[in-house]
Amino acid sequence: CTDNEDPKKGKKSKGTSKEVCGYPLSIFFIVVNEFCERFSYYGMRAVLVLYFKYFLRWDNDLATSIYHTFVALCYLTPILGAIVADSWLGKFKTIIYLSIVYAIGQVLMAVSAIHDITDTDRDGTPDNMTFHVALSMVGLFLIALGTGGIKPCVAAFGGDQFSDSQDKQRRTFFSVFYLCINGGSLLSTIITPILRAQECGIYSQQKCYSLAFGVPAALMVVALVVFIVGSGMYYKAEPQGNIMLDVCKCIGFAIKNRYRHRSSQYPKKEHWMDWAEDKYEKLLIAQIKMVLKVLFLYIPLPMFWTLFDQKGSRWTLQATTMDGNFGLLVIQPDQMQTVNPILILTLVPIMDSLIYPLIQKCGLNFTPLKRMTVGMLLAAIAFICAAVVQIEIDKTLPTFPTASQSQLKLLNMGSNPVTVNLPGNDPLVLSPAQASEEFFTFEAGNISVSIASPAVTKIISLEKEHRQTLLIPSNLTDEWQLTDDVTAKPEQGNNAIRFINGMSTTVNVSTVAADFGLIEPFYYSNYSLIKNGKVTFTISGSSQSCEYSRDFGFGSSYTFFIPSTLDFGPNCQESITVAEDIKPNSAHMALQIPQYFFITAGEVMFSVTGLEFSYSQAPNNMKAVLQAGWLFTVAIGNFIVLIVAELAKLPEQWAEYILFASLLIAVCFIFSIMAYFYTYIDPAEIEAQFKKKLNADDEDDKSKLQKTEVEMVRKDSNKSHDEDDPAKQTKM
Repeated sequence: CTDNEDPKKGKKSKGTSKEVCGYPLSIFFIVVNEFCERFSYYGMRAVLVLYFKYFLRWDNDLATSIYHTFVALCYLTPILGAIVADSWLGKFKTIIYLSIVYAIGQVLMAVSAIHDITDTDRDGTPDNMTFHVALSMVGLFLIALGTGGIKPCVAAFGGDQFSDSQDKQRRTFFSVFYLCINGGSLLSTIITPILRAQECGIYSQQKCYSLAFGVPAALMVVALVVFIVGSGMYYKAEPQGNIMLDVCKCIGFAIKNRYRHRSSQYPKKEHWMDWAEDKYEKLLIAQIKMVLKVLFLYIPLPMFWTLFDQKGSRWTLQATTMDGNFGLLVIQPDQMQTVNPILILTLVPIMDSLIYPLIQKCGLNFTPLKRMTVGMLLAAIAFICAAVVQIEIDKTLPTFPTASQSQLKLLNMGSNPVTVNLPGNDPLVLSPAQASEEFFTFEAGNISVSIASPAVTKIISLEKEHRQTLLIPSNLTDEWQLTDDVTAKPEQGNNAIRFINGMSTTVNVSTVAADFGLIEPFYYSNYSLIKNGKVTFTISGSSQSCEYSRDFGFGSSYTFFIPSTLDFGPNCQESITVAEDIKPNSAHMALQIPQYFFITAGEVMFSVTGLEFSYSQAPNNMKAVLQAGWLFTVAIGNFIVLIVAELAKLPEQWAEYILFASLLIAVCFIFSIMAYFYTYIDPAEIEAQFKKKLNADDEDDKSKLQKTEVEMVRKDSNKSHDEDDPAKQTKM
């Protein structure tokens, strides 16, 4: 092990980093820091939209809008972070200061998710939601500032630790660095949804969003501590100015100068950037022209990111209405996002080593811009798949009453069959201890319900926009009761369960997950939420008890009727009557895999190829400008989601998916036309030719200057001879 030298100056650096197997020891701290930071960011982001929907009680559109506003900020702040690092603080201090801001934001998010802080009545629901919203919004702003600010610094800071002779080690470092990004993303999107699904609390047990945010916060603190521990080993380059500021100043001067000389009396220039020649070097202007040519192609690109980033919002919300039972595994809705990093790690080597070479062998010129076009089409196909899946989901959803409607279900609590007549419906025969299969929909507020034998007629008052169940007692002259049923799918995959006691004695129903309490004779319990899986209920009478077991899926609602003929013995299971009020989710989460495949294949062909193309078409010193432009397209894409979600207000979700797919196809067509007329260039060759031309011009200027000096010497010599000749002197 030897002391590491300043990679840039060949002198001893301030750090005392050792080399291990040819690598600076300092980079190991940087790699661990990046893994922890990416785990922190993607773990928090994985559960964010569900936190908005189920904890803050926002609707789907508002949750989606705030989610994409946050993501957009995360892709805008890297530009600010790069300018601060290059022009003022340097990369090391920028990473330290913004990581502290980042960690504070994560801690605030974890605190905002503790429902017990404002749950004064201890019912499991925060009583002061404004406090939680304000705290989470401040936390998200600090996280966006932190994660975006350090994004352009960490990788570049790691690259600074290598000398020019360690090119191979530097390439290996970047490979490991990006592997850590995908590894952190993959692990966090698996782990944090599991933590969220747990129940925790001081006074009441609720979904543990505080733990789901707390673990990423702890990882961010670890990332900061690890980075600080390696402080003495780092090579810390001094700020040398930011090229983006120079580019912006040059472009601004060109526009201002062009405006000043807009009159027709001034000669036109070949390119509007040539108006900056009065102040800036011609080489810089030529480099900016190359960059602007690529940035012009970026104009249609935000639409791709509009679709791509919805996998963390709309697609996650879509998964909440699906069946996540994969046999041995039960997948949480927010865990479906793990399909993306898994497919990335699989598809990138397959594309590079198999697909692209095969296309090349077929004689097709599959240029980078063509790959990007295909990537956009694949993303559009992914949203068409999402629309098809949504249509399948909608088929399984119940039809709830509108504002002018009421819905009614009938339950025969007696031991004899009854024939019921309802307005506008055929006579319905209800078997003993059985309920009608479907809800009947009525527009009228009061309906007449009659029993054929013995003849009994009742006027029932129904509530608008409600679902109710009419309990028909065994003695028809007794009071007929109406129960309020659930009018929405139970949230977070839970199942809404209640019991109706048809016995003449009080019974108690309990299970590990819920206690229904004592149920009075001929009365009903409140709904309790039960998780998916097998659940065993204990039904206790005055001196007897029995157990009733049932497997539950996701998002269903059941009414269990305890008949008067209940046998407390081993046949208890057969005696209980089940009424399915809302069917469980039957569309399986596996149906989302095709849309994840297409969006990931599109990402590989669009994003990876796009960055590769951009870097190949711009000078070395302008790559930061293109990276800033690329991140800016991601931010704009997320703002487009925000606009569409708030303005479109389409009644059907599948229609919104089709709208996004159509917009991307239209933009893809425009991009393909722009790509067709684009001419590929070699920036290095153009720069070399430009420098050669400048040198030739300088030589011409020097030779002209030398000739002028010679002529002036000759004239001075002739003039001196004339002055010495008296015959040529002027007479006074």
